[in-house]
Amino acid sequence: MNLDRRLLLLVKQHPLPFIASVVLGTLGGVMLIGQASLLSRIIDIIFLKNAELQDILQFLVLFALFSILRAVFNWTSESEANRGTLKIKQQLHEKAFDKIASLGPLYTGSTQSGKLSVKILKGVESLDPYFSQYIPQLALSLLLPLAILAVVFPVDIISGLILLASAPLIPLFMILIGKAAQKATAKQWETLSRMSGNFLDVLQGLTTLKLFSRSRERAHSISEISEAFRHATMKVLKVAFLSSLALELVGTISTAIIAVGIGLRLWTGSIAFESAFFILLLTPDFYLPLRQLGTKFHAGMEGASAANDIFNLLEQPEPKKKTTATSSHARGFSEKPILFDNVGFSYTDGNSYALKDINCTLEPGCTTAITGPSGAGKTTFINVLLRFIEPQEGAVMFGNSNLQNFDRDEWLRWISWVPQHPYLFNATLRENLLLAKKDATEDELMQAIEYSRLEPFIHSLPQGLETQIGEQGARISGGEAQRLSLARAFIKDAPILVLDEPTSHTDPVLEKELLASMNKLIKGKTAALIAHRLSTVKSADRILVFDKGRIVQSGSHMSLMGQEGFYRNALRTYQEDTTA
Repeated sequence: MNLDRRLLLLVKQHPLPFIASVVLGTLGGVMLIGQASLLSRIIDIIFLKNAELQDILQFLVLFALFSILRAVFNWTSESEANRGTLKIKQQLHEKAFDKIASLGPLYTGSTQSGKLSVKILKGVESLDPYFSQYIPQLALSLLLPLAILAVVFPVDIISGLILLASAPLIPLFMILIGKAAQKATAKQWETLSRMSGNFLDVLQGLTTLKLFSRSRERAHSISEISEAFRHATMKVLKVAFLSSLALELVGTISTAIIAVGIGLRLWTGSIAFESAFFILLLTPDFYLPLRQLGTKFHAGMEGASAANDIFNLLEQPEPKKKTTATSSHARGFSEKPILFDNVGFSYTDGNSYALKDINCTLEPGCTTAITGPSGAGKTTFINVLLRFIEPQEGAVMFGNSNLQNFDRDEWLRWISWVPQHPYLFNATLRENLLLAKKDATEDELMQAIEYSRLEPFIHSLPQGLETQIGEQGARISGGEAQRLSLARAFIKDAPILVLDEPTSHTDPVLEKELLASMNKLIKGKTAALIAHRLSTVKSADRILVFDKGRIVQSGSHMSLMGQEGFYRNALRTYQEDTTA
């Protein structure tokens, strides 16, 4: 669908403020015509007919009244347009945030945070001039010139014909220059998004860059992108100034033609002074709405360019939502297996599969360890289980029911997920822990802290649990962040556990302590555990070895030790490293 059509559909969803804005703006134009009529009459009476003050008093009162009404109509017109724009922006913000929540961490993890932030925040805000200024002006640029023509033609047909003939030139120039402006603005917006994404990535990785002495190189990269944005912005300004020049030139030349024509006819006496002055007063205001349309068109172009990104986000396919409630099956969670039946998935929709012919069962009350080389499909397997992505082939069954028949949000309520890189918010430690269960008691919170071995770290902080940890846990280490994520799982105490390298950022001593605590957490639950450390893997009830998107080995630690393959080779390497 055409972009302008999509934007107009948003206006149609909240039509009343915009209709009110156009009506009030038109009434303001009518007041302007009344002012011009009264002013031409007042000057004619005073200077040509030598009238006294009392003769024009009623006209002065009417002129003042029209001036006040015009100001009120114009102010309320802008207010109504802003009110309608605010509703659209709120709607877009809500839709964008809901969409991101529906798409899940797989989408946000594959998109630059800076680009996403610019898209949602600056992108939506930049639509303000498009809706609050350009859309109302689109209607006013048609209605106000027509209203002026309606009063000019009965007074002077020649001036009316000149106005009618010259008016289409302004939209024509605007269309011709507008195409170049649209292209330049789209490039500027793309450069801004790229610059924002790159800059935020550099800020977030600044510590790592300093450690590897690569900060100067990245500074040079930021400088290049900033220079590209400057060039793109200057190109937009050049086109905008060219547009203003062309529109002003057409309006000025047309006004001059009318002024010369009226002056000659006034000299010969073929037109009355009051009529001539009335037309001269209205002529600039006839072209003004058309010139303002060009100016506001350029003001709204950034928003129109940003709208493409916003609509692309809103059109991203998301997991299907079903009405079947998982809560009705809550009692059977500890009894029902999760079966992967010929599951296949490809990120490229081609022949390169991230998962292919996956057949396995996560038995209730058992721990299934998932291991294999990098890129083998382990994370994709977990993403299918968490329903961040849906299988393109086969099905995932929960008992006798297809997992896709369950509401995804409800399904996730019964899962505790400990990712390898947990997301932490710029809030207190307490608030980050209670994300897992807002109504958790103090005893549950303290027990989770004890099990995850967070007590010494919390006691070392001056404000304890009330300490702010910074954006993405900037003030804590990777190991502390992972233990915090593990504490969330203890608090939630869900019947299904999904753990992705839960001890990857810990030393061997702490790992041993955490594994002992995890055994308490895992007991009696269905658990899926991604792990590379054999100390974690070998304690699982069952081990799945992935390679190139397939399960190449399956069994217990002892059974896999008797088979040639990745698991046995990895164990040999591990033993050699530990004895070296």
